[in-house]
Order: sequence, then C-alpha cells, then structure tokens
Amino acid sequence: MSRLNPRQQEAVHYISGPLLVLAGAGSGKTSVITRKIAYLIQHCGIRAQNIVAVTFTNKAAREMRERVATLVKGVEAKGLTVSTFHNLGLTIIRKEHARLGYKAGFSIFDEGDVKALVSDILHKEYAGDDSVEAIIQQIGQWKNDLILPEEALQQIRTPQERTAAAVYLQYQRTLKAYNAVDFDDLILQPVKLFQTHPDVLEKWQQRVRYLLVDEYQDTNASQYLLVKLLVQGRAHFTVVGDDDQSIYAWRGARPENLIQLQQDFPSLKVVKLEQNYRSTSRILQCANQLIANNPHVFEKQLWSDMGHGDPIRVIRCRNEEAECERIALEILTQHLRTGRPYNEVAILYRGNHQAKLLELKLQHHQIPYRLSGGTSFFARQEVKDLMSYFRLLVNPDDDNAFLRIINVPRREIGSSTLEKLSQYAQTRQISLYAACGELGLSTHLDSRFIERLQRFRHLMERVRYQCAQDDPIEALRDMVLDIDYENWVTQNSSSEKAAAFRMSNVWFLIEALKNTLEKDEEGGMTIEQAIAKLVLRDMLERQQEEQDGAEGVQLMTLHASKGLEFPSVYIMGMEEEILPHRSSIETDCVEEERRLAYVGITRARHQLTLTFAAKRKQYGEVFDCSHSRFIDELPQEHLQWEGQEEAPAEVKSARGNEALAGIRALLNRS
Repeated sequence: MSRLNPRQQEAVHYISGPLLVLAGAGSGKTSVITRKIAYLIQHCGIRAQNIVAVTFTNKAAREMRERVATLVKGVEAKGLTVSTFHNLGLTIIRKEHARLGYKAGFSIFDEGDVKALVSDILHKEYAGDDSVEAIIQQIGQWKNDLILPEEALQQIRTPQERTAAAVYLQYQRTLKAYNAVDFDDLILQPVKLFQTHPDVLEKWQQRVRYLLVDEYQDTNASQYLLVKLLVQGRAHFTVVGDDDQSIYAWRGARPENLIQLQQDFPSLKVVKLEQNYRSTSRILQCANQLIANNPHVFEKQLWSDMGHGDPIRVIRCRNEEAECERIALEILTQHLRTGRPYNEVAILYRGNHQAKLLELKLQHHQIPYRLSGGTSFFARQEVKDLMSYFRLLVNPDDDNAFLRIINVPRREIGSSTLEKLSQYAQTRQISLYAACGELGLSTHLDSRFIERLQRFRHLMERVRYQCAQDDPIEALRDMVLDIDYENWVTQNSSSEKAAAFRMSNVWFLIEALKNTLEKDEEGGMTIEQAIAKLVLRDMLERQQEEQDGAEGVQLMTLHASKGLEFPSVYIMGMEEEILPHRSSIETDCVEEERRLAYVGITRARHQLTLTFAAKRKQYGEVFDCSHSRFIDELPQEHLQWEGQEEAPAEVKSARGNEALAGIRALLNRS
C-alpha cells in the first residue's frame, strides 16, 4: 500500500496532542505507525533516539523495525526504539537496577523457574502442590493489577487467596534474594519505580519525546499505567487499537483502556481507519453485523472496494468426522482443480483439541499442513542446560540455574549433598553458589563432596574471568568443550543423529549470543546484557519462527490467527458451547467470544466457510449440537447453506463415493 488514504494521512500528520487511531481489521495500521515514525524524524525535528514504539510480539516489532528502515535511512534512524512492552521494561530495569535494589546481572525467571520456585514454597510451607498453577495465575493477576504482596494480604477474601498471598510474599522475597525478576516484573517494577522516584520518571519522560503503542486494546492495567506515566505532562503519543479485536481478557487485557484513555486525556483526538484492504464486501458486511451485537463506545463500519465477492458458505455436517473429512476433501479438490497452493488455506478452530481428528484426515489424503505451535527451540533440554550455565555466569545468586546444571554433566553430587548445602546457605542467607566457596561448609559436608562443589565453582569462575578478559563467545565455546557436554548429550540421546542435532542446537545458541552482541547499535552491550536479552527472547518466542510461505494448509486457533490473513479460511466447530465456549456462556461473557469470531471472519480475503457438526461424541456419548448463535447474527442474504437436508444414508454414501471418484479422475489427469 504505497499511498495513504485521507484518514491514514490525518493519523500520520497529527502530532499536536494525544491521538487514538481506531484501526479496523486489515486497515493498514502498521503503515500508519511506520509512516508516522518517519514523519516525526524527517519533518518534525524529533530525533530517532527520542521516539519509542511498543507492541506485543517480537515478530510485530521486527516487522515494524524493518518497515521503518525502508523509510528512514542510516544515521537518521540511529537510536530508535521499536520493541515489545517487556523489552522496554527490561531496558528500564537494566538502566535503573540499583534504584530497584538489584545487582547488575539479574536473572529473568521463565515459566519453568517460576513453577519450580512456587512448588518448592508450597511443598515446604503447606505440604502440597495441588494448586501451583492457580497460585501462579493469581500472582500474575496481582502483578498485572499492580498489587504488591503486602497489599494482596490486605485484600484476601477466601482461604485460597490467603494461601496465594502468603506464597506471593515469600516468592517475591526469594526472587529478590536470587537477584531475579519474573516476566510480570518487567512491567510492574518500572511502574513502581516511576511512582516512587519522580526524578527517575522525569529522566525517562525526557528520553521519550514521542511514544507510539500498537495493539493498544491488548494492554493490561500495568502496561496502561507505564504508558500513562511516560507521556503524562507532554501527552505526545499515538496509540493504535481496535476494541473489536480484543481477545485476550484471560491474559489480563482490558479493552476498556481505550475508554480510560479518553477520561485521562480529555483532549484525545480519535481517527477511525475503516477502509479495509484485505477482504471482499460480503465478508466485511458479515463481520460488521456480527460485531454490532457488542456494545461500543466507538462506532465504526469496515468497507472495501475489493468487490462483492463469493457468498459465505455455512456447512452442516453429520458429525465431527464428517466435518473434518469434508474440509480435507474440499481443499484437495480445489488444489487439484485450480492449482491453488495449500498454504493459501487456513483452518481455524476454538481449541487445539479440535485439530487432532483434522490432522488424521489431512494425513490420510496426503495433504501437507503446518500446525501452529510445536516444540520451542528454547524448551529443548540442551538449550535449557546451556541457558542455565549462562544465567549462573551472569548471576551467581540464581539458585534455580545452579540446581539445574550442578549435575549436568554428572559430577557425582547427590541430593543429600545438595540438601546440606541448601541448609547451610539458608542459615548464612546466601546463594548456593556462594555457599560452595565458604570455609564454614566443612562443618556440614565431607571434604570429598566439598571438593566436587568447589571444582564446579572454580570452573564457573574461570569462565567468568575469561568472558571479562578475552572473547566471551570463545570462552563459552571452550566451556562446552571443557565440561565434555557432547559426550553427556550422546549418552542421553536415542541415536547418534539425535545427539548431533542436539549439539547443533548448542552451537546455534552460542551463535545467537554472538549475533546479539554484534547487532548492538550503541556498541556497549556486555555479555551479561546479551544473555538477559536472549532469556527474554526465549520467553517472548516460545515457538520457533515459522517459515513464511512454506507449503501446507495452515492449522491454528482463532487466537493464534490474529494479525494474519489468508485467501481462503475455514472456521470449524461453529457450535454453541464451542464458539461461543461453554464457560463463556455460563459466566455470561459471550462478548469476547463474539470478538474472537469477528477476528476469524476478518482473516479471510476471498473465501470464507463456516462448518459445524449436527452430532458430536464426548466422553464416549453422542450429543446433538446446535449451530452457533453467531451464525444467526450474520446477514442471512450473504450466506449459502449446505448439508441442511436430511438425505438417506445410502444417498450420502453415493455422493461421497462420487466425490472421491472425481478426485481420483483429477489425480489420474495430473
């Protein structure tokens, strides 16, 4: 999209006050943000180093950065910050760690670390870990709502909350003792810092002369306050969002932040982007009519000049197996008849469990597909091992990292040794690593066990020294060789090929660290900072980057589809209790499910097909199903229903055989 339409131009050129860009699906919001950054630098005299743009995913930030680079050349773009909220938070904590009471090489705990720590606290204090997930979720919710442990203890209403608040208090103290933060702290800590230290806030307000926020409807309470604190006073900012695409309430997102913005900044200007560059008019009319059933503060109507388009097909299938079979056969037929690439088709569903049967059908018909998700690079055992070595190098107080690698590779340090070490460390109120080097440990442990612990500590000290004095990347490569990690991997792998693959991941990780150091524009990044950045990237990108344009039908949840588009889209399982989900019906929270359906519909460019099953098997029983209320809310004149008539079984069988015969004929022809 080379030229901007009048509304987009208005959004780009307005800089005299706070601005909300209400950007409908497919309305070119990324172009507006990137053009505005270029406009601020080239025409408004604002230096790139004083502009910050934030969004929610590494992928979105990377795309934004690349597009700005094509508009703003060389030195003009130097110092520009385009990052995720959490990366911005990490930058603030890194610069202000002393004011927050942290030492320089603090660690970032990932999900596994958090779970291990909460489980440990529960096990020691409450003799059980049944509610670990619930407590972690509650702690995360408190942090997102900016509630500290002491405040949480004042607000408890149930015995469960009392336990969670007590665990939260101990959890936060332990994190601090480990010189560590968790993912939610990356927003909470900067906000609390700004609230209690006006001088630090003023410094960052001077640094951020203009702020741009993408996907604003996905901000939670703490993210909103971070934005508000950074821009208050000058109020030079642009936020871009769409309340109709707010689908992350379960993650703490608050679409009402759009309303809050108007209250906090009464001079807020609102620009609506309603021209859609993605979908046909029929698809957009369906989306508009569906979402009109939700209450709105800001009204908008998507429109497009891409033609009327095909009717929206609604297919009633006999059961879930017939539904998956129908979708698979249709995709195969289309591919054989028209040559349509498989990767132009997406199948969307409410929950991952719906994909299992679908995968079997696609495999049966030899249709290639790509399932969104899979094993994260950073979730692999060898990568987690090396990351723990790195974390312990930069933060010796990180007991979780210490415990993961003290016996990787095996050093004959048993659980009783570690238990005694832990007791000594607790008595002295120091980390396990620090305890290994203390003379007093000899009163608790036999000399041969102390020698093993000290040998490990000397190894780490040597590597830390080499990182500081010489080439840190070379020092890390040498460490992998010195500990004979390859032999350990070979002993713990199913085959030589598997071991070789795992070692390639190890070298790839070290190479990634090297690239992080080399790409540092300011040139002052230390190995500690590079490792912290890599840990954060791990947490933000839990799944490997998928290859753009790779062959295969795209399978993903409706949540995962946000921000994507496809020529042809199937939304399967359009039934009551699936979409909308049963829990949302029971709790009267159907509005977010409607937004989820809206997101699914607006992924389609040319063809949209909705399918549902008349019967579905659950827990060994067959139940009758009703089609989703959302289908009834669509403009019926744009729908083309199929499968409504109840034909005899033999007629249906004959039709199925006829369809298969047609496909075989196409195969023979090709």
